[in-house]
Amino acid sequence: MAIKVFVVDDHELVRRGLIDLISAEDDLNVTGQAGSVKEALEEIAKAQPDVAVLDVRLPDGNGIELCREIRSLYPDTRVLMLTSFSDDEALLGAVLGGASGFVIKDIKNLDLLDAIRKVARGESLLGSAAAAKVRERLRDSSSPAGGIGELTDQERKVLEHIGQGLTNRQIANS
Repeated sequence: MAIKVFVVDDHELVRRGLIDLISAEDDLNVTGQAGSVKEALEEIAKAQPDVAVLDVRLPDGNGIELCREIRSLYPDTRVLMLTSFSDDEALLGAVLGGASGFVIKDIKNLDLLDAIRKVARGESLLGSAAAAKVRERLRDSSSPAGGIGELTDQERKVLEHIGQGLTNRQIANS
């Protein structure tokens, strides 16, 4: 059974390239596409993908917020963040938003296809280096994510659940 993939990127040329690349694979099927957060939320409801490949920067919001919304509304849909920039803030946002992976757009074609398959299987592409960066950012009191020591016990519990990739509904039910 083919893995259903949804592609979100505001640049049509990039989006078409991703769709063509993914569609050429027998085990991958592009079930939808969008160029904005609003369009993605409308179309993902219809497409019900296994994996959503999201650009971090979108014209009407960002992929991190979209990721969080997708994970909340469709907990079975995995998210792979795709960006042009190696940005610690975006990486932290992706982790906290529930993304299963974070890759830079200069990734090789076969590596991207492999990343989609891994994310679909439930594997995390947020390896130890990414986890170390996130921990470092959370410890740094001068960063926007710093000050973790000032959190209440409940806030720490919620943050822990977010780090595990739980959706808002799953956190509320725990």
